[in-house]
Amino acid sequence: MNRRPSRPLHLRAAVSVLGTLTVLAAAVQPAMAGPRPEGAGAPGPVSRDFTRAAAEFDVPRDVLIALGYGETHLDDHDGLPSQAGGYGVMHLVSNPDQHTLELASRLTGETPRALRRNTAANIRGGAAVLRAYADDAGLGRAERHDPDAWYPAVARYGGATDPSSARLYADTVYSFLADGVAARTPDGEQLTVPARRVAPERGTYETAVAPAAQSPDYPSALWVPASTANYAVGRTAAISKIVIHVTQGSYAGTISWFQNPSAQVSAHYVVRSSDGQITQTVRDKDTAWHARSGNATGIGIEHEGYIDDPTWFTDAMYRSSAALTAYLCNRYGIPKDRAHIVGHAEVPGNDHTDPGPYWNWTYYMQLVGGSTGGGGGGGVQVTFPSYDTLRAGSSGPQVSAAQSLLNAQGFDAGTVDGSFGSKTTAAVTAFQKARGLGADGVVGAHTWTALLSAGTVPALRQGSTGSAVERLQRSLTAALGRTVSADGDFGPGTEQAVRDYQSSRSLSVDGQVGPATWGALQAGR
Repeated sequence: MNRRPSRPLHLRAAVSVLGTLTVLAAAVQPAMAGPRPEGAGAPGPVSRDFTRAAAEFDVPRDVLIALGYGETHLDDHDGLPSQAGGYGVMHLVSNPDQHTLELASRLTGETPRALRRNTAANIRGGAAVLRAYADDAGLGRAERHDPDAWYPAVARYGGATDPSSARLYADTVYSFLADGVAARTPDGEQLTVPARRVAPERGTYETAVAPAAQSPDYPSALWVPASTANYAVGRTAAISKIVIHVTQGSYAGTISWFQNPSAQVSAHYVVRSSDGQITQTVRDKDTAWHARSGNATGIGIEHEGYIDDPTWFTDAMYRSSAALTAYLCNRYGIPKDRAHIVGHAEVPGNDHTDPGPYWNWTYYMQLVGGSTGGGGGGGVQVTFPSYDTLRAGSSGPQVSAAQSLLNAQGFDAGTVDGSFGSKTTAAVTAFQKARGLGADGVVGAHTWTALLSAGTVPALRQGSTGSAVERLQRSLTAALGRTVSADGDFGPGTEQAVRDYQSSRSLSVDGQVGPATWGALQAGR
């Protein structure tokens, strides 16, 4: 469902996810995220459809676009349904427990077929449903002009019956409003929502919290249990494989769907595209229903997105998921190879094709720390004592590093061959535009800093260890122009480098790495 990442939030109060974690959407953006340059051309047909629907139903246009972007990245998927039975850009749903498609038809007079297959009708239907929910919430004319007042209507639009899941859905939409959106439709039209300060009026959702915030099996994950109608208690065989899935829907929508007794489907974990956040929905010891013949022996990991759109597969998602997979392999003695870490399509007896052709198995297995199964092995070197300025015509291992990082974040630099050609130039330029950097196609200090820091944004301080610390150390090397040892150990030297960086960028100087410091690094400052 959702695709893109975003930028550091500007929420007046931190957007709490399930009452415990902050929504840090877009510390890493997917392809085409970031504000659109001024003068980029006249609005296209989809942009005009949003403008007309927003005016007709008195819905803030930016809220409407952010909601559609969060659901589908503004891709109608040729009228095909999502896993939950949702259609079109606005994900109008028709399933046993949610009927926004039928409601939209009654409100607009559009036929269900038109709402499923015609983008203009679908956007109009989404606006009508959202306005109906706003009317039910008692929003008057003046309140309807305030995007922050639409939070309860947005939360209801997601279809979750559990308040904490509804809040997760709405918080994601408001993260996109805070960060800004630059989305490209399948026909190449670009739509932009400028970043803004948001202070959502959550109403009854303000106190919505998950029944238990911490995953019982994976400490870094949230815990939102699936309906007991959607999995089997216990297992009939030992855990021996990890199965990689793509949701064909949004993160919050998938979690909500697993809570719906009618779904008859579940997975153990769901990973968010924008920042790699993970929610566990079924205990490891129980049998989730995700891969038919693989259910008894497999742990299923769903990844937010659609198999035909690579922009959902962000570096943050890859890294977070790979860390989970490595943890599970270590815990259950599963070999870290492609015979035991498989796609849904590779499990016998299945008719699914996920994770699809855009899933980067080589990169993923390198992050897991196992064999890619493709022969040749070995990851691309990304750690250097300094980072050279690269441009068209450059060659060598640092070019390979840049190409690998660009590909991992959804910017197609082509084959990782160490040769800086036209395709790499185009990928660098697209990445720079997405991050709001000078789009000159040259990989200098700012672009290196943004590339190297991309990923999840965990809080780090002296004593922290691991791959996130290595990523921090590499990005500091690029940003400061001096070597910061990338040993994965946050010691006194790293703390001093962080302080130097914070001071030089006018950030609060505390030697700890939180959202503000990560945000600055990932913006290439």
